[in-house]
Amino acid sequence: MNSSQTITAIAKKTITTESKAITKLLDFINDDFVKSVETIYQSKGRLIVTGIGKSAIIAQKIVATMNSTGTPSMFLHASEAIHGDLGMVQPDDVLICISKSGNSPEIKVLVPIIQRFGNILIAITGNRTSFLAKGANYVLDTTVDEEACPLNLAPTSSTTAQLVMGDAVAVCLMELRDFKSEDFAKYHPGGALGKKLLLRVKDMLEHSLKPMVSPETSVKQAIFEISEKRLGVTAVVENGRLLGIITDGDIRRMLNDRDSIAGLTASDIMTKNPKTVQSSDMVVDALNILEDYSITQLVVTDGEEYKGILHLHDILKEGIV
Repeated sequence: MNSSQTITAIAKKTITTESKAITKLLDFINDDFVKSVETIYQSKGRLIVTGIGKSAIIAQKIVATMNSTGTPSMFLHASEAIHGDLGMVQPDDVLICISKSGNSPEIKVLVPIIQRFGNILIAITGNRTSFLAKGANYVLDTTVDEEACPLNLAPTSSTTAQLVMGDAVAVCLMELRDFKSEDFAKYHPGGALGKKLLLRVKDMLEHSLKPMVSPETSVKQAIFEISEKRLGVTAVVENGRLLGIITDGDIRRMLNDRDSIAGLTASDIMTKNPKTVQSSDMVVDALNILEDYSITQLVVTDGEEYKGILHLHDILKEGIV
């Protein structure tokens, strides 16, 4: 077996091993899981997620997911917790402690303290007979048959199982809270994701050009308007009301069909009933219309009032695609 085949085989074995570990979690979705989700949902405090080693990294990811989906959460490193950081834990907080073995020295110190505080403790562990499991109110079992590591030592399958169990809890909480895309947008205002969820068409028009001609405008002048505004289109407008559009394509077709444009007006060659979008619509919805009809620009209106042109290039510049 050559190097390429060896690498491919190892990668496939790793993915297969971890996928089996995830599938096994289905057997661990039990009454403790349900009560854990309900407890977090009904809590008036925050969710504190703690762990040590690789489990601490998984805890941080779970906290990030919870915060972005409507469950106020904080990460507490188990080692730092027993050296002063337990002061962040408030009476109404619910704690999740993550540990594969459930028997690390830090866990053995931390669990009795949490019990004395009186907070609900949820264990995510691969050892149901561990110190952590015995001291927790509820146990989310993440036992794995083997690590993907060839030495069966490095946390691989076990950390994947912890992460997936955390995701399962987070998604259940999202459903219980009826968490919608508008809620998601509040926590993700930046970057492409925020723009997809928040940016409206009217936000794109503030500094854009607004090509338009009247129905009586000569075709020659309409061509000048299209060229000057550089959007490949002009609206045909009367008393602020949209009548149609003239595109580069309309001009080319007209020139192919006619030897002279003398006497022609915008109304003679315009396309009536063009594709439009309301200024209050989301930009991502406008993008879907552009893609569905394989066009590069949309006329923006408020009712029948012409507001401007939204061009695909402008959307691309915003990084939404």
